[in-house]
Amino acid sequence: MSILTSVHHLALTVTDVDRSVPWYVRVLGLAEVSRREEPDRGLRKVMLRAPDGGFAVVLVQHEHGERSPFDERRTGLDHIAFTVRSRSELAQWEERLAGYSVTYTPATPSRAVPGAEVVVFRDPDGIQLEVWADPA
Repeated sequence: MSILTSVHHLALTVTDVDRSVPWYVRVLGLAEVSRREEPDRGLRKVMLRAPDGGFAVVLVQHEHGERSPFDERRTGLDHIAFTVRSRSELAQWEERLAGYSVTYTPATPSRAVPGAEVVVFRDPDGIQLEVWADPA
């Protein structure tokens, strides 16, 4: 049997792609690569890709979807963690988030991985995102 080698993309349901796309582009530095609108299905999808092409995030808006706030305690997505190469890069992300007035928790030691540190913040829909630096 073949093995899985990486994640191709993450698809997140958002309440408004017109609000979320600029946020993900500006704050996370992703670039829009495609957009698909299916009015008959009440569906809008925008694919964003990391600058190095390593992963993509697809933002999906369902016209008739539930509009309740994100809650990681419900079955489904808990959070997404992105990796940086070092603690100094993690500090750069803290500066970037502060520069865009994104509320975040400053780098704290991970309880799951000794020596790792993580910065936690949320997107416009309240989806928890993290930037993670593993130990050197």
